[in-house]
Amino acid sequence: MTTIIPGIVVPPRRRKANPDQRAGRVRAMCTTAMVLAAAIATAVHAENPVPNVRPARAAEAPPWEFSITAYPTSVRGDENYTSFIAIADRGALHFEARVNYESIGARSAFVGWTFDGGEDVTWSLTPLLGGAWGTTKAFVPGLEATVAWRALDVYVEAEYVYTSESADRYVYAWSELGFRPVEWLRIGVSSQRTRIYGGDRGFEVGPFGQVTFGPVTVGAFWFNPGSSDQVVVGAIGASF
Repeated sequence: MTTIIPGIVVPPRRRKANPDQRAGRVRAMCTTAMVLAAAIATAVHAENPVPNVRPARAAEAPPWEFSITAYPTSVRGDENYTSFIAIADRGALHFEARVNYESIGARSAFVGWTFDGGEDVTWSLTPLLGGAWGTTKAFVPGLEATVAWRALDVYVEAEYVYTSESADRYVYAWSELGFRPVEWLRIGVSSQRTRIYGGDRGFEVGPFGQVTFGPVTVGAFWFNPGSSDQVVVGAIGASF
């Protein structure tokens, strides 16, 4: 009730709130705030469940990569022939097929796995398991390895031809020390140890050169230059 005195309005005195009532109001306000905060968080979460994180995608399988190379070979004083190597890679998985490689008339096939790494000096290593049939019948484990640094690289390709006759077993090896003065040109020195053709040499050395035009590479290897048992190996290949 308001007391009226002329010229002055005296407001009624407010009753002091009971402590239990004050505590109840505080609890009610806190509860209301918590409900509102939960509602807002739920709405935001529904629009963007995990901020700044994209949904995970299923890992994509690596694509297939293929190459095929023909090696026409001219042997002074012996039979000329052409070898073929076909390669299929999918990620680290490696398949390889060869014709006229272990011997003229031989066929061989391999499966392997590639390990690689490095930054300034890069490397790759591919152990192989395979076999040969035709004119040479053998179990053939092998290895292909590459090490590169800037414009220099070393390539080694080797296999052990394990036949039923111990006298016919042997190690074949091909190696290259290459240099790229420009991206499309590679030159260097190569060597090989083979029994595919006759001759007294068990180890042959000579220069080589390769040029690359897009997916196509053309080259030539000249073993034993200036001697009576020279061997010239051409190379023409494509990758796709």
